Amino acid sequence: MTQIILAAQAAQGGSGMSMILMMVAIFAIMWFFMIRPQQKKQKEIQQFQNSLQEGTQVITGGGIYGTVKSIDLAKNTVDVKIARDVVITVDKGSVFKDMSNMPLQK
Repeated sequence: MTQIILAAQAAQGGSGMSMILMMVAIFAIMWFFMIRPQQKKQKEIQQFQNSLQEGTQVITGGGIYGTVKSIDLAKNTVDVKIARDVVITVDKGSVFKDMSNMPLQK
């Protein structure tokens, strides 16, 4: 009876190590396919927001298309012209995409 219990414990010790290796492998796969690409995308967005210039056509986080009129670094805001004589002020962090190479539809 004691031999059976010792044999069962020895078998579990090997499976415990394989379980740890499996968990590490799953985490590595998740990091390469989910976390790392998201971090790269966030870095690109941050670089774009830091390089904003007047006249750049952008899309805000709310889906509003417009052209950057002015940038206030002290308040961290951007004035975006969305129509003739219509300028809105948005947080610099809510400007996500450069649409300068894509024409705005009228």
